[in-house]
Order: sequence, then structure tokens, then C-alpha cells
Amino acid sequence: MRTDSFALRHIGPKEENLKEMLQTIGVDSLEQLIYETIPDDIRLKQPLNLPKALSENQYAEHIGKLAAKNKVFKSYIGLGYHQGIMPAVIQRNVLENPGWYTAYTPYQAEIAQGRLEALLNFQTMVSDLTGMEIANASLLDESTAAAEAMALLFAVRDRKQKKDNVNKFFISEQVLPQTISLIKTRAEFLGIEIVLGNHAEFDYSSEFFGALIQYPGKHGQIFDYADFVNNCNENSIKVAVAADILSLVKLQAPGELGVDVVVGTTQRFGIPLGYGGPHAAYFATKEAYKRNLPGRIIGVTKDADGNRALRMALQTREQHIKRDRATSNICTAQVLLAVMAGMYAVYHGPKGLQYIADTVHYSTTNLASQLESLGYEQVNSAYFDTLQIKADAEKIKAAAEAKEYNFYYPNAETVVISLNETTTTEDVNAVVSIFAEVASKETEALSELKEISAIPESVSRKTDFLTHDVFNAYHSETELMRYIKKLERKDLSLNHSMISLGSCTMKLNAASEMLPLSNPQWGNIHPFAPVEQAEGYQIILKELEDQLTEITGFSATSLQPNSGAQGEYAGLMVIRAYHEAEGQGHRDVCLIPSSAHGTNPASAVMAGMKVVVTKATENGNIDVDDLREKAIEHKDNLAALMVTYPSTHGVFESAIKEITQIIHDNGGQVYMDGANMNAQVGLTNPGNIGADVCHLNLHKTFAIPHGGGGPGVGPICVAKQLVPFLPGNPVIKTGGEQAIGPISSAPWGSSLVCLISYAYIKMLGSGGLQKATEHAILNANYIKERLSDHYKTLYSGERGRAAHEMIIDCRPFKDNGIEVTDIAKRLIDYGFHAPTVSFPVAGTVMIEPTESESKAELDRFCDALISIRKEIEELSADDTNNVLKNAPHTIKMLTSSEWSFPYSREKAAFPLEYIADNKFWPTVRRVDEAFGDRNLMCTCPPIEEYMEA
Repeated sequence: MRTDSFALRHIGPKEENLKEMLQTIGVDSLEQLIYETIPDDIRLKQPLNLPKALSENQYAEHIGKLAAKNKVFKSYIGLGYHQGIMPAVIQRNVLENPGWYTAYTPYQAEIAQGRLEALLNFQTMVSDLTGMEIANASLLDESTAAAEAMALLFAVRDRKQKKDNVNKFFISEQVLPQTISLIKTRAEFLGIEIVLGNHAEFDYSSEFFGALIQYPGKHGQIFDYADFVNNCNENSIKVAVAADILSLVKLQAPGELGVDVVVGTTQRFGIPLGYGGPHAAYFATKEAYKRNLPGRIIGVTKDADGNRALRMALQTREQHIKRDRATSNICTAQVLLAVMAGMYAVYHGPKGLQYIADTVHYSTTNLASQLESLGYEQVNSAYFDTLQIKADAEKIKAAAEAKEYNFYYPNAETVVISLNETTTTEDVNAVVSIFAEVASKETEALSELKEISAIPESVSRKTDFLTHDVFNAYHSETELMRYIKKLERKDLSLNHSMISLGSCTMKLNAASEMLPLSNPQWGNIHPFAPVEQAEGYQIILKELEDQLTEITGFSATSLQPNSGAQGEYAGLMVIRAYHEAEGQGHRDVCLIPSSAHGTNPASAVMAGMKVVVTKATENGNIDVDDLREKAIEHKDNLAALMVTYPSTHGVFESAIKEITQIIHDNGGQVYMDGANMNAQVGLTNPGNIGADVCHLNLHKTFAIPHGGGGPGVGPICVAKQLVPFLPGNPVIKTGGEQAIGPISSAPWGSSLVCLISYAYIKMLGSGGLQKATEHAILNANYIKERLSDHYKTLYSGERGRAAHEMIIDCRPFKDNGIEVTDIAKRLIDYGFHAPTVSFPVAGTVMIEPTESESKAELDRFCDALISIRKEIEELSADDTNNVLKNAPHTIKMLTSSEWSFPYSREKAAFPLEYIADNKFWPTVRRVDEAFGDRNLMCTCPPIEEYMEA
């Protein structure tokens, strides 16, 4: 065996397994299987033009050399990004721990109680600091969270405002520039008019439904917003606040002012800058708006025994219910980062956060005093961590960069300095020396910080926060390490067994891909640092763009969208901009197949398009005749088709080229949803099938971990005519010559985790990427054939093959009284996470094994499903007290002195021999979904409150 081949370590089945697997499938070779799976007319004729694969050791050397090209200055730029200190106990036990980073979104609550508790802590932290009633489990970044706030406030306008079409939204000029720019992009097609101005001069006109203010302002000034908010409330104008979370330790909670929404980022709670992300944004609001809250909410419910349990509340999110009437396409979070930020608050507690905030504030006030003694004017009258200095920006910049410090220079006469948790007294003296040098003056160094406050009493925080036990119990490393481990043991992740979720591609996240993320040369670069300081990043991001462009068969790529849904939205916005530039701005009809993921129509609506749904045939394919008919009917206004390929049903539709041609013949562009790209790489591509733009899920096909429900990255790749419209950024130039507005806060989105996909492609190379795709198809078809005598596969290609996933039908088992959910919960007893349940067809499961699972693991999974099938056969519809209905079985049940079930304990917990060797025990019984939604609690409640509920 070649020990220097990453492909051999990544791909599960070994050469000696192939013969048996192919025999089970009924083909002579892997080549024959691929021929029978993918239509020949869309196959690539040449291998991908990518460099030769690197070994893991070669890659480690390569990435180390690139890291050395980054210049890690002390960045006091601010603008929503601040260097922090990640406690080593969190770095080692969460960020670098596959038990946390390889988990999936907690849809199966019984095997996700650890993550759910960690996210409940995050929500409690946010609610406490903001003073709001309810918070979600994180969003993508501050700017997109602010855009979601605007959409929520628009949706909850009162009846008269809706009747009068009140559509103006006020944004304070103190809001961060990237947020203003992004909101303008979002507002255009939602029918919202943006008005930018000074909040002190706002006229509270009845033409406005909402307003957004920044707290503190973008250059550090703290405003007392009490009168502004009161006046807004009196005039039925709802208020959103973008607030710095560390400042809320010192400042009055916005919720106490009577605002409606508070948003921001938790990045400075121990999360690396990472050249822009990933970071967990927060979103907090009033309980009255819980049904409009975007993203995910973790709530408290009970299990089958009546014991406290956690789950994702209101779990069927709005885009799946409303589809083309949705106001948000959010279907993800930043779970891994939210867990880390929440653990930061758990570790430090209220007193620790108070110390950190005080130190940052006193560093800032002492710096201001020193600079004023040098004769500089400091503009901010009240501030937390940011100063506005009147000075010659060009001279200060040259002197600062010579000493490896970055400040922000909004104009030629202003220098803005934002201090942070890493700032020491030595740093304060160094900054003073820079200004002293420019002024040609001497200054006396500080030896210690004086406790000087620049926060007026009127806006000072007077209420307690983080009073719950969890924030006051784990302040030593030993205690926190054990707490994190306690939660980790409650969760089933990829480090325990295969997670075969269809459409979600839970593949190996290799350690060699992950290791660089801990390197401060990658972690400590500010997204708005001068690009010449980020040479290593620039090389990687450009090469990754080129790699993805080659893989997709397109002309250019933007890495900016920081989730798959953001990629959908970006792709459609680029199409809209293209039509506008062609004088065809009236084109606004988007055709979407009925089987599409719920985010597709939601994204289309957000991009200002009218959704027209096309039919599917009985075998699950797009009804080409219906598509043609609707394309011709709407040919004067046709903007786009959104198509998933291979289909959501796991099939390579042979008519795909005919489908894309129909759209082009009628003036539209083709958007391909890249969720299933794992079945294409190296064998075919979106460009080859006639698409014009696709998004890619780097957290699926390109090995970024799911992180328990985020981070994700959703770059878009585009054909030549769409290149000029790739998204830009108002602070750092990026994107095309006619760039649409930003899709995320940072110029290159979640740059830090892009290192993972870069590594994946570099170490697999052209041949390895193709092998990975072939083995993904092999593994799926092996499972399909092994289960064929026990379960019906709903859809297959014309030659009877699945792509990289397939749907098995569980609806017939209703005759035995068994629902698909019962099968999902019973799989937990066998040590497996359920496949995707009831999507895209109710009463089914969609299975995707990925290429990184071995034959032995595939066999264990198949054995489990076959065993469950036999258990079902033993049941009748009257049998309600059975092993499936009672699943999953906890250790508490198995060790209880009472056993009231008509089957043995052994059958409940150890139905197959292999299970005893590596038994996973769920910590709660089946959760009560309905109770949780009726009794929504999304913060850590006191035990008495829970008992009353």
C-alpha cells in the first residue's frame, strides 16, 4: 500500500473489496457502472486540468510556506472584526475535536443533546446580553443578520402599514459600511426603499416601517438612543440594533430601550478573525416574533418518560412551508462557532467577561489620554473600545505599518483605532509611540492602566447577566474540559459511525485538511487588512477559485457566499444583473421543478423573481413537455431555471441537455444547484450540461465539516457572460467590473475554512477527485443492491442505477403501524444516524453513503436496515408497544428494575452482534416535538419553571 497517497486514505473501499461490490451490483467493472449511471453525452472527454496530487506530508510543507507569506500585524481596524483569545481548552476540545466538528445538524434530537445544550447556552448568553426575550442558534454574519432583521420587521408591519404599502427603512449612517451595502442589495427586490441618514435628524415619518442603528457607532461613538427608540415606538416604527457583543457587558442592554431586534457577531468571543470567517452571528428579538425568526431555535421539551430534553424548535422552517412565499432562505447556522462562543462565555462567566471588557475599555481610555497629551484631537465623546483621532492618515499609516500595526483610515484626516482583548499595556505604548513619532514629540510610557471610564452613566449597564449556573460553574480548565466531554458523549458524530444523509454528503474531514485552521498565521488576519499583508491567503483563494472554475467547466468563481442558500441567492442575483445589463430587466420568471429543495423558491423570491413550478414525471424526472410549455408561455419574461443535477431523487436525467437548451432558446439562464456535485466531479460538470451558473456546497462535496449544522460555504461558479457581475465589497475591492452588492460581510466570505477545500483538491488531484466520485457512486449502488430484497428504491436512472444517493420507500410499512420516523429512531439503537427523512418524498429516507465509507461500514449499515425490516415484518398495526415505536432505548431503560415491554432487553439494545463492541447510548428517549413547539423555551430556564410547564 502506498502510504503517501491521500486518495487511499480518503476513499473507503479498498482494491480487494471492489470485486465483491461490483458482483453484488451486477457489473464487471467500475467503468461499466459509471457508464450505466451517467449519460454518455455529458461525460467529460478529458481529465481535469489540475496539478499533480500532493501527499499529506508535502501538503503540510506547502501550506506552511504559504502561511509564512501572511504578515500578521496587530489589527486595530474594527468595523465589526476584533482579534480575540481562543482559550486553549476550547481550541483543543471543540475546534480540533471531530466529536464536535463532524456532527450533522441536530434534526435527530435524541443523539444531539450535547450540541443542543451548547447552543441553548449560546442563546441564553445572547438573550442575557441583549436584554431580548428570544434568540436563535446563530446566523451567518452580522451584515446578513441585519438584512434578516429588516426582512422580519417588514414582515411584521401592522395591518394599516401593509394596507398603505409602507416600505421605507431607515439606516443610520453610523452602521458598518458592509452592512449598509449588503442591506441595499437585499432590499431592492423585496420592495423596500432604503433611506440613509443621521438618526438625530430622523423625522419619524409614517412612511417608515423600521430603522437600523449601530451600537456603538461604526467609528466608536456611543449614542444614547433612548429618545430615538421612544419616538420610533410612538410612531409605529420598529427598531433593529446592530450591537457589539463585548460592549454589552458595559452598556445598557438594547432590549431595555424597547427595541424589536438586536443583531451582531460573536466573533470576538474567542473566534479567530480568519480573514473574514466563519463567525457566528446572533439574532435576538421579542417572543411575539418567534414565528418570523430566521434560522434555528433550540428549545426545551420532554421525552417519552417526561424527562427534560432539548430539540430544534419550530423545526420545519419557513422556507419549506411557504416556499415561494418565504421571506428568508436561511436553512443553516454557524453551529461550531456558536458552540465555541458559548463555551467562551461558560469558561469566563460574567466576572471574567467583565474583566475582559474593563481591560479593553481602560486600554482605550488610557490611549486616548496619552494621544490627547501629544496634542491630538480625539473626536468620540463617549466610547467603549474605539477612538476617532484627527491626524494625517497617510503619515500615521506609514509609521504604523512600519511597526506592524493596522488602523482604519476613513479619510485623509481621520485615524480610527479599535482595541481588543489581545491589547496589552505594551501595545498601548507602541500605538502612542507611532503618533509621537509623527508629531516629533516625546512621551512617557504607561506602566499600568488607570481606571478611566468614557461611558456615561445614562448608557451604563446596571443589570446582571449570565446568572444561570452553567455560566458560573466551569471556570477552571479541568471543569470545562469535563463539561465539554460530557456534552460530546451525548452526540453521534462521524467519529462513531457513518452518517448516510442524502443530499448532505457527510464525508471524511481529513485531519491534514483541518490542522492549518489552528495556525495563527491563518487565524489572525483581519478581513479588511491591506491585501499585500495576506499574500498567502490571496494565493490560496485565487487558486481555489481557479480549481473550482476548472471542476465546474465555467469561467470564474466567487467564494463570497458563506452558505449554500447564500450561493443560490448570489447566483440568481448575478443572473438578474446580467439581464438588466442586456436591457432585459423585465425578465423575472424562474422555473423550479416541484422536487426542489425549499430554499430554491425562497431564494428566487428574495432575488425578485416569480416562481413557476414545473411538474415531475412518475419516475421523478423533470417533465420535459411541461417545462417546454411553461418556458414558451413565459418566454418574454423568463429569467432562469433552477435545476438540481443529478436530481434531488438521485438520478442523472438523460434529458438534461435538452432541458438547458429549452431555457436558452426562450431567453433564460440556467442555475444548477450544486448540492449533488459529489456525483459529478471529474466525470461531468455544470458547464458541460449547459448550465450558466452553479453554487457549490464546500461543506458537502469539498470536505469542509458540517460542524453540527455549520459552517458552510456556498461559492458560485459562472459562465463567461456572468463574470462581470460577481459580488463585490465596499471596503476591499473584489468581484466583477459590474459587481452586484455584497452577499456576505467579508470580501471572500468564510476564508479560513476555504483552506480545507483547497487541501482536499490539492491532495486528491485530478485522478483522486475522479476516483472519489466513482466510489461515491459505487457505494450508493452497493447499498441499493444489498437492500433490494428488503426495501424498494423509488427512483433509478434509465439503466437502473442510482447516482451517489437514492430514496427508499418506507410508506408500505404503515400497514404494520410503522412510520418512517420509527425507522429513523430505531437506527439509533443500531448505532447509526438516520438518513434524510421524508425529503424530497414524504414517508421515505434518502441515503448517501459518500466515498469515504469502507465496505465493512456499508455492510454494518445495510445489516441494520435489513434487521429493522425483519422487525417490522413481526408487527401488526395493533402492535403499538413494540421495539420500533419505543426506540431509541436508553441505558436508563435497560438498567431499570422494571421492564414492561414484550421484547427482551437484548433485542432492544443489542439486536446485532457488532453493536456490543461499540455501543452508542442516546441520553434521552424519543422527544415530544409537539410539546416543544407549544411550550417554547429557548434559554436556560430555572428548573422550577420547567416543572411548572
